[in-house]
Amino acid sequence: MKFQIKHKMEGRIRVHLEQGSMTCREADLVCAWLEQAAFVQRVKAYPRTGDVAVWYRGDRKAVLKRLGEFHYEIEGLAERVPEQSGRSLAMHYQDRLIETVLTKAATSFLLPAPVRAVYTTVQAVRYIAKGIRSLIARKLEVEVLDATAITVSLLRGDFKTASSVMFLLKIGEILEEWTHKKSVDDLARSMSLQVEKVWKKAGDQEVLVSVRDVQPEDEIVVRMGNLIPLDGVVQSGEAMVNQASLTGESIPVWKVKDAIVYAGTVVEEGEIVIRITGISGSTRYEKIVHMIEESEQLKSSVEGKAAALADRLVPFSLGGTILTWFLTRNVQKALSILMVDFSCALKLAMPIAVLSAMREAGQYQITVKGGKYLEAVAQADTLVFDKTGTLTEAKPRVACVIPFGGKAENEILRTAACLEEHFPHSMATAVVQEAKRRGLQHEEMHSKVHYIVAHGIASSIGEDKVVIGSYHFVFEDEKCRIPENEEEKFQEIPDEFSHLYLAISGVLAAVICIEDPLRPEVPEVIADLRKNGFKNLVMMTGDSHRTAAAIAARIGVDSFDSEVLPEDKAYFVKKEQEGGHKVIMIGDGINDSPALSAADAGIAISSGAAITREVADIMITGDGLNSLVPLRQISTGLMKRIQRNYRFVIGFNLGLILLGVAGILMPATSALLHNCSTLYIGMSSMTNLLKDGAAEQEKE
Repeated sequence: MKFQIKHKMEGRIRVHLEQGSMTCREADLVCAWLEQAAFVQRVKAYPRTGDVAVWYRGDRKAVLKRLGEFHYEIEGLAERVPEQSGRSLAMHYQDRLIETVLTKAATSFLLPAPVRAVYTTVQAVRYIAKGIRSLIARKLEVEVLDATAITVSLLRGDFKTASSVMFLLKIGEILEEWTHKKSVDDLARSMSLQVEKVWKKAGDQEVLVSVRDVQPEDEIVVRMGNLIPLDGVVQSGEAMVNQASLTGESIPVWKVKDAIVYAGTVVEEGEIVIRITGISGSTRYEKIVHMIEESEQLKSSVEGKAAALADRLVPFSLGGTILTWFLTRNVQKALSILMVDFSCALKLAMPIAVLSAMREAGQYQITVKGGKYLEAVAQADTLVFDKTGTLTEAKPRVACVIPFGGKAENEILRTAACLEEHFPHSMATAVVQEAKRRGLQHEEMHSKVHYIVAHGIASSIGEDKVVIGSYHFVFEDEKCRIPENEEEKFQEIPDEFSHLYLAISGVLAAVICIEDPLRPEVPEVIADLRKNGFKNLVMMTGDSHRTAAAIAARIGVDSFDSEVLPEDKAYFVKKEQEGGHKVIMIGDGINDSPALSAADAGIAISSGAAITREVADIMITGDGLNSLVPLRQISTGLMKRIQRNYRFVIGFNLGLILLGVAGILMPATSALLHNCSTLYIGMSSMTNLLKDGAAEQEKE
């Protein structure tokens, strides 16, 4: 790409692209290309002027070379850059603000007084109409106050005050809408999860391919616990599909042949073959934006209280205006009350504070799906941890494979990996990765795979039934037996590992020992969570009592429960809630889903099953549990901020009303101060709650 250097200094350079102005998409591509270079610290593009500013380390020539190599058709670049960057949103609202200010200046200084009066009257129609519609609907809302103030000013011939009030109202509307849209946009982009691999039908076989390689009319297989990556139509099979992430409905929907399924939903139960109909990358984002804006699930109780209080105060403001005029017969004093309302600030500040806290949580690699869940985290006193994949590392390793019945170790591992790769779980992943490490390739040699939650997998290879899973599943449910003369070998299996049991035709074929090391940060996180107000920290696991007791002692939880089933975890959560406790559940597996749903706030680990991520209310997208402490701090800080906002809004606006009634402030001045305070409270609510600088600041 050709460009000219406009300005340069040590560590910073600004260039002008020969093409001139850029579209928002082109600006995003330029920034992404430059930011991929290790020596580039920061990039800012100016689409209107075609300029790009680059902050860098080292030699300037490397930056110039990188710029020279850029073109918009670089292979793979467009796919790596999200369609929604927020740049076009910012430009849209910047243009609206500039247009509003220029229009106000032009009408104030260029139009003659009679023409300005007519223009102001025409502009007032919109605000007066809003007030009338509110009255027709039998609602006394802030629109009634605005309409009354503007109408009274016009009737008095005070066109300057009416024009100033409308200008301030329009500026406020634009800024309020901008801050809300930006917060929703930031949140939606963080929630737009991507699926990297899918099982594609290729004749009678299933092939694991990149989702980018899937085209319309291709058929993919989606099994229990997995995310549906693209829109499509069910070709065969039946499944219960959880659509809560898109529609907000909590009850799964039964999908059969010819039913339509949507990207971002999850198969809770069953298995379906889907014919792909859409591969648009923006579909998921747009649906999430709609869900965020429409779902009542997002609203915390404090937001609801703020909205209700704002509406209740409108009649008092209107009544105070009438009473002031009746007692003083002074229109200006009465108007001073109309110029000030509590509704704007209360309805703006609370949602913005919540959305900002959700955005800040994203800086700590936490995705929060609604304000009510931050409120729950702030109020919770009980925290329940799953063990495997949550307290332990997300990537357990196979320590050893112990074959039985004369089986070959590698052949047994090949069979286990063939079954386990169909279902996302940390222990299953360990088996698959060990097979890859040993170079064990395999074809799909089994029949349909059945997953039994918290137990294991069952399938058939030829005439032989194959099962793999827990001791309870293999030996008690499936009644498998240990080969003759190998009981002693079975008893000598190391106790320090987790065990997967593989049986073929009812006979134990191997025990796969899984080394599942504890996450190194867990003891410190547990201690910090206790310092931040949690009274009861609990670990629940399907492992043996011996293993659970050893881990519980190492990490310092208050209690633990072992050999539990999914329903046991959910029952514990509900029992704690019945005792008056607020409960948070943290897990990563399909078997954690019932407890995550039952908890006041369910937190999922991103490396876990897709259904866990969808069912959960909060997701840790980073590697580790360190984010839990800032999540708690952000949540408690949010509740304190909301209370401060309440006090400020009520106190400041009440002061304006009293000064107006006393005749100290004119109506236009009251309106200006009121709108400025509303914008101040809105902007201050967007600042980060944690001041320690640990969170990575957003790029401009």
